[in-house]
Amino acid sequence: MIRRHDRSYPAIFGYEGGEESMKKVIFLPLFHWRPLPFQKARHPELAGRPAAVAGDPKNRSGIILAANYEARKYGVKTTMILYQARKQCPDILLVPPDHSFYEKKSQEVMELLSRYSPVIEQNSIDEAWLDMTGCEALFGNPAESSRRIMDEIRDKLGLMCSIGIAENKFLAKMASEMKKPMGITELWKEDIPKKMWPLPIGAMYGVGRQTTEKLNRLGIETIGQLARFHEDLLKEKFGKGGIELHQLANGIDRSEVTPHTDNEMKSIGRSTTLSSDVDDIAYAERVLYRLADEIGTAVRKYGKKGRTVQITMKYPDFRTITRQKKVPATYLTKEIYTAGAELLRQNWNRNKPVRLLGISISGFDGDSEADQISMFEAPGGKQTAKEEMLERAVDRIREKHGAFVIQPAILLDGSKPDKGKET
Repeated sequence: MIRRHDRSYPAIFGYEGGEESMKKVIFLPLFHWRPLPFQKARHPELAGRPAAVAGDPKNRSGIILAANYEARKYGVKTTMILYQARKQCPDILLVPPDHSFYEKKSQEVMELLSRYSPVIEQNSIDEAWLDMTGCEALFGNPAESSRRIMDEIRDKLGLMCSIGIAENKFLAKMASEMKKPMGITELWKEDIPKKMWPLPIGAMYGVGRQTTEKLNRLGIETIGQLARFHEDLLKEKFGKGGIELHQLANGIDRSEVTPHTDNEMKSIGRSTTLSSDVDDIAYAERVLYRLADEIGTAVRKYGKKGRTVQITMKYPDFRTITRQKKVPATYLTKEIYTAGAELLRQNWNRNKPVRLLGISISGFDGDSEADQISMFEAPGGKQTAKEEMLERAVDRIREKHGAFVIQPAILLDGSKPDKGKET
């Protein structure tokens, strides 16, 4: 994303100040098919052919984790059962996920981006915002710098990306979706009525299926209709989320690009916006474990142990809840997940589907102090030490042979982490 306004920017309309005072934010979805462009770097045979990443390509009951544009033309979608995907597209090419490889490529991209701006906020493994304010003298105007970034990512890393340029994070994200898989789109305040308002409400970043249906019942079919709708009525129907919806539809987003550095790291977390609203706790637990597994790998890599595990659940009406739990200092995936799963079960409401799920760990201590507490004060200290050795061994194996070579039972098809029905 590229943004032009400063922190005090009052709104998209009525901004006062010249071009020189405007902020510029760039948003890059680094690989729109999530893992697939990374896989294309290893498997050139995927180019131009329908392909997907599947949980277990050998299992008919596995699910599609990501699908490229060629596969999507046949109706293949994320979370689709494998046999359904093969029915839709008999010639689809399937590859297993390799999270270690994706993480490595993601780090390479972030290192490349850091040469263009010190203010980078990584949104996920495959997305990032850059604040390019003041970088014009080095890299040219936003469009020029975006082209340089896109070309370098393609030529040096073999990856495709699209880039959105705007004055805030939301608009840049929206702009990045307008020209895929490789395109650069500018979305400034004067462009909103023409470029964004005609889009269907379901195309708005952060708006899921249920929210779309609720807005449709109010007669809101496009983002422009939402932007012009009565704010008080939206507040009545959606609470504070309604106000947020109205502001975003008008291009108003005051959130800052927030860089994260190892030294300043307050927490390590992962979250995912689910492809559809989820009311199945067993499925939610599987998602939570995958996120906890990524966190565990990261905190062990950084040599950090945390004492607070927090989960985040965002609902289709934009209401968000966070819950946290104190734990003995740990970097173990098992302990991070156990704490998160306990919070999930305590706060699960089967009548309220979840749109976004996240988990994080914070409260980092000095390594030596954390080790002492984890091994001797926590119950089962010897067992904890063994589990630390085991998980570090798994990290080394995955780094060498790929993440898919070792998978926990909870992520295997047919496992039931809960009595609920598994999707």
